[in-house]
Amino acid sequence: MSKKLQDPVDMLIARGVNIPQPETVFIGGDVVPGRIASGVTIHPGCRLTGDKTSVGPGCELGAEAPVTLADCQLGERVKLQGGAFREATFLDGAAMASGAHVRPGTLVEEEAGGAHTVGLKQTILFPYVVLGSLINFCDCLMAGGTSRSNHSEVGSSYIHFNYTPHQDKATASLIGDVPRGVMLDQPPIFLGGQGGLVGPTQVAFGTVVPAGTILRKDILQAGLCVARPARAAMAASAAAAAPVAKLASTTVIAPYRQGAYRAIQRIVANNLIYIGNINALCVWYRDVRATFLRTDPFQDACLAGAYARLASVMQERVKRLEELAGKMPVSLELAKVEGQDLAGVPYRQQQALIERWPMMRAALARLDHVEGSVRDRDRLLSALGCLPPRTSYLDAVRTLSPNARAAGTAWLQSLVDAAAALWPNEKSDAR
Repeated sequence: MSKKLQDPVDMLIARGVNIPQPETVFIGGDVVPGRIASGVTIHPGCRLTGDKTSVGPGCELGAEAPVTLADCQLGERVKLQGGAFREATFLDGAAMASGAHVRPGTLVEEEAGGAHTVGLKQTILFPYVVLGSLINFCDCLMAGGTSRSNHSEVGSSYIHFNYTPHQDKATASLIGDVPRGVMLDQPPIFLGGQGGLVGPTQVAFGTVVPAGTILRKDILQAGLCVARPARAAMAASAAAAAPVAKLASTTVIAPYRQGAYRAIQRIVANNLIYIGNINALCVWYRDVRATFLRTDPFQDACLAGAYARLASVMQERVKRLEELAGKMPVSLELAKVEGQDLAGVPYRQQQALIERWPMMRAALARLDHVEGSVRDRDRLLSALGCLPPRTSYLDAVRTLSPNARAAGTAWLQSLVDAAAALWPNEKSDAR
């Protein structure tokens, strides 16, 4: 009499999953066997848990080191070589090398990924984006590039600084954008290794940031190389030749009071622009992506996972902006104690956030009902509807006419603008 298959590992093997050393693999009882495709390879030491876990055809887990996978969705040919992955979604051809630490809110689109020891959380990578090794890249969205050989890249030992001395995280950075990024026709962005990005920052397509650079300002014009000014380079050269005592004198030490903010115009504006981009991406998945991700149960699971990831990111960003608004009364009180002129620009901005936040919060909760430019949307959808059946998502976007791309971008930009309009566009260099 044959043994009844009850062990989850045995059940997967019976389904055609390749598990070379089954005695070293743990499959939680909540994992649905039918959500692990035949032909998937699970190497020794891996652990799979969660009833939302779905692993599509051709995927490989743990080729370099054990993988812990919890409630993640993987499309086809995804390779997770080693590390811990929770509540993240990886579309076809995505890959992460060993040592990865991928936390909730992460969405890695087609053929994007990272080398070894990469940390992600609340991160969205558009197709083809490549991250080097030893990177912490949480709370940001990155787009740009047209193919595997022409892609946006982040150099090794890079960090996105997403936590401030005021202990807030209203710091998400937009590297590229959604309205143009989804069209897969923008020049790549290069962030050189041994560098960092201080959020919340916007970086335009085609930007090149040399290795070793800490970027603290928005780069809104496309195609710029961000280099140190000649004067700064000369000063650095002189400092290198100076005695230690003189080097020390260049360090500025000043009083600092936690919670005492200065100008917040750029912070609030960039947060709303980021939220607008996330909403635009949600709508893009709903009205465009869904057509291409409903071809089989594994793609369906990826679509559901992408929706969940984007909802998580939206919730996180609104929460962090609300926390920032909640810090403004204390900041104004500190300014008053210090004898600051509360009629000054920085403090007017802080008072404005206090007063406007209830309205802003209500409007953000209704963003998903904003239709944007319906005429442009319909022009794009009409063009997509004329494509041959079973055209892949990447091929569909590549074959769109310039007019259809422009219409799609205008539609998505109108959604971004709806969020950005919640905060007045005040030009100020006050700090």
